[in-house]
Amino acid sequence: MRKRLIKSERGAALLETAITLPIILLVSVAIFEFGRAYQTWQVLTNAAREGARVAVITGTTSTQIKDAVIKYADIGGLTVTDGQITLDQGVALGAWTGSQVTIAYPFNFMVLNPIAKMVSAQSTTGEPLTMSAVAVMRNEG
Repeated sequence: MRKRLIKSERGAALLETAITLPIILLVSVAIFEFGRAYQTWQVLTNAAREGARVAVITGTTSTQIKDAVIKYADIGGLTVTDGQITLDQGVALGAWTGSQVTIAYPFNFMVLNPIAKMVSAQSTTGEPLTMSAVAVMRNEG
């Protein structure tokens, strides 16, 4: 009688492991993926701030501003192109004018996108998520 109880407990433990292990792995991967997404968003935000900081200096060109954004994003490990950056150096800020830098960046989840495609092939979940960061600073003078 005692041996039968142990055998059934082993089977139950194996079944519990088979059910919970994929869930634990999916949660772990999701934590890493969303951490990577947050880090990407932080780099984009700081790159936009750097561009806005350069944009408020009198006499800077749009090329200098975009180069500052691209350089900061490159240091952060992101490849931002010239076409992903939008500049507006005449934003109204009450009695002042400001410079606005906007970055649009396509972000791909490395593991979660393929999992979503396996679950539903017609899902648009596997498409890149467009992250954007905006920074506005008051112009000098």
